[in-house]
Amino acid sequence: MIRVLVGSPQLANLVRAIPSLELAGTVDPSHLSQSELLGDVLLIEVEDSINYDWAALADLPVPAVLLLDSADSSLVNAALRSGIRGALSGDATPQEIEAAVHAVNAGLVVSMPDAQPFTEEFAEPLTDRELEVLELVAEGLSNKMIAHRLGISEHTVKTHVASIFAKLGASSRTEAVSRAIRRGLVML
Repeated sequence: MIRVLVGSPQLANLVRAIPSLELAGTVDPSHLSQSELLGDVLLIEVEDSINYDWAALADLPVPAVLLLDSADSSLVNAALRSGIRGALSGDATPQEIEAAVHAVNAGLVVSMPDAQPFTEEFAEPLTDRELEVLELVAEGLSNKMIAHRLGISEHTVKTHVASIFAKLGASSRTEAVSRAIRRGLVML
């Protein structure tokens, strides 16, 4: 069972209604104290009109899942880029929230389906084809299998993989996938 800290009484009621989650307490999102964070995941609602210190939220000892007023990609990207582990629309279903809490607790990054992945932190962003190859690498496919699936040569796949490694600063497939997951480029 995952212990969830929430930022409002409404979220407390939601968490109580989900059998796989346990309410660890309610906290004031604007005055978070390290000592009061005795849960596994923090679930808070975020208003678009307020400027948040994303880095401070990301530095908390528990990962945070944000429920946002809108699906503004720039807001989602700012939060995820700073290290926030999850960002969902405020109208997410209880099932989506439960899945996000479980994923974030497992170390994954969760984003709204409509939000574009953020690649601007790289000197050179991944191309659409490189993102496609990276997703297949994350599925565990070999270069030969990727080539067959995409209808390209194995040599071309090797070139894309080498470019992905360079752009992500990775030295192995595992490291590339891990970095891509943390940056929200690949969702498992």
